[in-house]
Amino acid sequence: MQPTNVTILYRPVGPQELVLIEQSGWKEFPPRLPEQPIFYPVMNEEYAIQISRDWNVPAYGAGYVTKFAVNSDYLSKFEIQNVGGEIHDELWVPAEEMDEFNSNIVGLIEITKEFK
Repeated sequence: MQPTNVTILYRPVGPQELVLIEQSGWKEFPPRLPEQPIFYPVMNEEYAIQISRDWNVPAYGAGYVTKFAVNSDYLSKFEIQNVGGEIHDELWVPAEEMDEFNSNIVGLIEITKEFK
């Protein structure tokens, strides 16, 4: 049974991460690399666009904004972190929780924007 209470999140990704998401059938995000102890989904599309366009394109040649729903009850254990301006809200998910986080994604991960 699917949870009815979901939160929509966004994740700016580069081309390599997007390939791994596609390989999962658009169902999960890849494990973090050793130098990535935290997974940072963001709370609004405007912030995800900013990261994709301004950081991922120069760094990786392309940036993508992904959108996905997550069980709100599961997310309630994470505090929203503001890391700058008014729109800069994100969640900090420890890398060791990626399997649990992915199991709480409801539906598929979709691409909403692409920048090159």
